[in-house]
Amino acid sequence: MPTWQLRLLRGRPGNPPRLQTYRVELPAEAYLIDAVEKIWAEQDRDLLFRHACHHASCGACGVRVNGRERLMCITPLREFVPDRPITVEPLRHFPWLGDLLVDVSPMMRRMSAVGFAVIRRDELTADRPLPEGVEKATRFEDCIECGLCLSACPVMAADEAYLGPATLAAIERMLAEPRGADRGRLLALADDPHGVWRCHSAMECTAVCPSNVDPAAAIGRLRRYLLAEKLRRWLGGG
Repeated sequence: MPTWQLRLLRGRPGNPPRLQTYRVELPAEAYLIDAVEKIWAEQDRDLLFRHACHHASCGACGVRVNGRERLMCITPLREFVPDRPITVEPLRHFPWLGDLLVDVSPMMRRMSAVGFAVIRRDELTADRPLPEGVEKATRFEDCIECGLCLSACPVMAADEAYLGPATLAAIERMLAEPRGADRGRLLALADDPHGVWRCHSAMECTAVCPSNVDPAAAIGRLRRYLLAEKLRRWLGGG
């Protein structure tokens, strides 16, 4: 059975963090979360990390793996070379609680301010046609609020008040199908100095999204929506 070498960031706030190396034996068919859980169970019970579903539905196990945002539960060990370092660090741009654990409550507060999540009243299935005039359906409900997009976003490093890609994509989703949402409030949230215009279109959010939400495209649509609203008002449309 191959041996995997994991370099996990360890520490607590107030003390300088360090990378600590662990070795664990697991088959190549296992996933990174299996390795971290095995380390916790057999070598280091003080290790802090978050996990739940083990199949990319909850978004709890988001980390940075060799400098890239990933979900541990869908990162197979076979992507790496046995006994070569796999560096695992916590997500960026969140308050650090210790080891691989961050406080995601700032993101949750932003999503709550938008009024997300949307509760679907119906479900499109393979044997049902799309509604008339709709060529393609994109379900932002697939967002699992994992925070990977916020960690990858370079703007988040420069502006703590930036709404972030997940929240802006949620606003666009709410405007596309309001279902009683406060449209004026959502537009004001997006059209803020820390809103949609702060995005630099680095596309990193979409690159790391594990659910194919494509927040970068949603932000682009939201910008066009706001520009159309401004033009309509300027032309006297009310």
